[in-house]
Amino acid sequence: MTIDWYPGIREACSHWHDAPMLQQTLEAMERTLAEDNDACIDCAKAIVEVVCRIVIDELDSPINPVKPKASSPDFGEWVGSAVRVLKLGENQNNKFLKLVSQHHKLTTALGDLRNDAGPVSHGRDGFLDRLSAHHRRSAVLSADAIVTFLHQAYLEAELDLVRTREPYERFGHLHGLIDAHVSLQTDIDDEGFLAVDLTLPSGDVLPLRVEASRLLYQLDRDAYVEALNAARGAQAPVVEQVEEQGEP
Repeated sequence: MTIDWYPGIREACSHWHDAPMLQQTLEAMERTLAEDNDACIDCAKAIVEVVCRIVIDELDSPINPVKPKASSPDFGEWVGSAVRVLKLGENQNNKFLKLVSQHHKLTTALGDLRNDAGPVSHGRDGFLDRLSAHHRRSAVLSADAIVTFLHQAYLEAELDLVRTREPYERFGHLHGLIDAHVSLQTDIDDEGFLAVDLTLPSGDVLPLRVEASRLLYQLDRDAYVEALNAARGAQAPVVEQVEEQGEP
């Protein structure tokens, strides 16, 4: 077994490195591959489904959603919905549409292989022969082709900047535009909050107020924890009580 069988899966998992379920499924696939375990077929299929769900959740329209509505959508529904949300079927190039069609056939074949031979999702005859390394390799290669196809299309898609969960680093070219044309002035208001006035090229001003806790939490989690520990150890302010004195 070799990781060269699934470079596209590794690239997608590296891109979404903060997706715990995707990382866990990748670890399971790599482990079962190394053990020559047929369960790698189930894991390969699961990785495709998880990638589809990430893509759909990121790009689906709240007004006209394409996410499957069934409680347990089948494999083809997930891939089909991902293809639709990526708008791959709208391409008028015949050769490109044939490529989409071939990936659909590949999806169906991988699902059939998993349904017939994957030992994890459904109980099997205990004396059923194990598959060969060629079957396991075919499943992983097929999953890698589908994931590569979807991930590369996702990287070229236009994301909703209000809803996206992509990290700040993904949009460096956009940040450069803002930093070059938007100025800011800072101050500390009467309540101790950071007050920021952002002046747009039009002259309009966007006012922001940020608590120390929010600033640290969003920008530097290590600094947030350090500040939290320091705050926990700080002495509580002493409230002086003024006793009323009666007249003699």
